Amino acid sequence: MYAERASRLAGAVVWTNTPSASTRASPVLPDGCMDLLYSEGRLLVAGPDTRAHVPDGPPVPWAGIRFFPGAAPPLLGVPAHELRDRRVELADLWPAPEVRRLTDRITTAVQPATALESLALERAAPPDPELRRLVAVLAAGRTVAATADELGIGARRLHRRSLAAFGYGPKTLARILRLQRALALAREGMPHADTAARTGYADQAHLAREVREFTGSTLRELLAAPAVTDGDAADRPCRPGAPGASGATGCPIRTDTLIPQDGDTW
Repeated sequence: MYAERASRLAGAVVWTNTPSASTRASPVLPDGCMDLLYSEGRLLVAGPDTRAHVPDGPPVPWAGIRFFPGAAPPLLGVPAHELRDRRVELADLWPAPEVRRLTDRITTAVQPATALESLALERAAPPDPELRRLVAVLAAGRTVAATADELGIGARRLHRRSLAAFGYGPKTLARILRLQRALALAREGMPHADTAARTGYADQAHLAREVREFTGSTLRELLAAPAVTDGDAADRPCRPGAPGASGATGCPIRTDTLIPQDGDTW
């Protein structure tokens, strides 16, 4: 059974999932977020994905906190690009004795998810308004060059900041957020051609190529698969939808008007 709620930490989502015996693991799709995870006496970090992650092992109960893009690296003390496409033990990032203490604290808590949230609240840095504006501007469809101009920073600095905060350059972040928005609309029943036009793809074929590149599947295959909730995957939870999707929070930002420009590359 899956449940989530808004966190007391700005822009974050706290979630829990206890899978049933019949639950099967499904690929985890890129979404621009990072998660701090707890399961069966382990604290882990799920870094930002650039491709679908296929978990292994049987489904187990999970608790997690999902961070707004760019919010996790200051808490972890590690640039996001060092965790790109990785799942790592928190003890690989923080001193092992400290992680053991924190793990014991969460394990003995009545509600591990709440204890995990408290841990994040104690250590989180104040929200970076520039990073939040960066995400919002990219989600609004600005080109990378226009985003740099609007933020008043050079393109190279924008790229460096994006690598450290999100794990990849601003173009890739925009493409991933656009993909999640397209998947949300398609899951709501919007025809594929209309989905492509609504989310800023050149055409339906362009959408199909992006889906294949980031997920390894076709859009039809993704829509035919049963909805997967956080924690069904063995490592990192798969979003049941995307920002703005009915009944799903997804990564905690909105990408309703995401229209990235293909002329911007890194």
